Amino acid sequence: MSSQQDFHTRARAAERAMRQVFPETPLQRNVHLSERFGCDLYLKREDLSPVRSYKLRGAFNAMRKVLDVAPASRLFVCASAGNHAQGVAFMCQHFGVQGVIFMPVTTPQQKIQKTRIFGGGAVEIRLTGDYFDDTLAEAQRFCATEGGHFLAPFDDEDVIEGQASVAVEIADQFGGAPDHIILPVGGGGLSAGVCQYFGDAVHYSFVEPEGGTSLAAAIRAGAPVTLDRVDSFVDGAAVARIGKAPFRTLKKFDISNVYAAPEDRICTTILEMLNVEGIVLEPAGALAIDVLADMADQIAGKRVVCITSGGNFDFERLPEVKERAQRFSGVKKYFILRLPQRPGALKEFLSILGPEDDIARFEYLKKSARNFGSVLIGIETSKRENFDTLLTRLDEAGFTYRDITNDNILAEFLI
Repeated sequence: MSSQQDFHTRARAAERAMRQVFPETPLQRNVHLSERFGCDLYLKREDLSPVRSYKLRGAFNAMRKVLDVAPASRLFVCASAGNHAQGVAFMCQHFGVQGVIFMPVTTPQQKIQKTRIFGGGAVEIRLTGDYFDDTLAEAQRFCATEGGHFLAPFDDEDVIEGQASVAVEIADQFGGAPDHIILPVGGGGLSAGVCQYFGDAVHYSFVEPEGGTSLAAAIRAGAPVTLDRVDSFVDGAAVARIGKAPFRTLKKFDISNVYAAPEDRICTTILEMLNVEGIVLEPAGALAIDVLADMADQIAGKRVVCITSGGNFDFERLPEVKERAQRFSGVKKYFILRLPQRPGALKEFLSILGPEDDIARFEYLKKSARNFGSVLIGIETSKRENFDTLLTRLDEAGFTYRDITNDNILAEFLI
């Protein structure tokens, strides 16, 4: 039996076993995206799993394999601030084993509570470390001392095999392979599982957040490398180093198959899917859809599957998502405006605004010893072209200003 056939057999066995725990997730044709991109586009809705992500698949398979070999195993450990923790908690309760889940001290209460709900009395949550690396180190120390089994989120062959159940379901739901699959990439477990299952029968595209391109870096270097910096906004896929086990499968792909999605653009996709389709996606769950515009020529006329990997979106983040989406779309900008300290100066500025321009932020510090004061001003409008008119009027009126919308350092402190 070939290695791919053997992997097929094991992935199908994992998928069959999962049916005792949860139903398959839907594969839904999306009319809106199909018409927009001129293809036959389907969403594999991993956001509709019991824990609203695909992560419980790998957790299930890894735990199942351990318990098959050592039925007396009763302690499982993981380190996670998100979907992996929830998947492990869900499966600890299912298998009737004890789980200890290490999470950073900075983890939002919503994620802690959801993990606790999924685990019931089967899990203990330990908050330790300000950063994930500290949390991971503590979890591994605990495992070494207590003899627990550590459940890796992606860098494990049994986890990869469990994630491949996504591909098994797609094949059964389609009655074969689609033409093109678009895969979100964090640590690489899902991508490696799907690629091993379908082999060369499918064209693959991989998408990472722009602030965490660990797969692209590894392909360029020929081996996994650790990124110097990671933007944590896409928390479900913001991984500094691709897993060794997944990379053994993914290293064969050309860099042209790997896309980077800007974090602010992902926000526009989250809002579009929420407002147009009523689908709630977390940032990592929106990656595969967000990148469609970058590959419109490749997918035209094809049967395409986007894997929506998760829907654990904390609605407290919605104002930030809206803000970032508006800035990316060019309908909201921030300026430092130099305003003369004389009566009527503010009124003169306000008269320059157009009928669709709205002030969303205004901070003014008057300094009595100066002739001019600085104003931080945020302006929203209905379409980006309105700013061309506004800036022309400001120039003509002699106002001095600086656009800081895309100045990340200033924006971090001021906005």
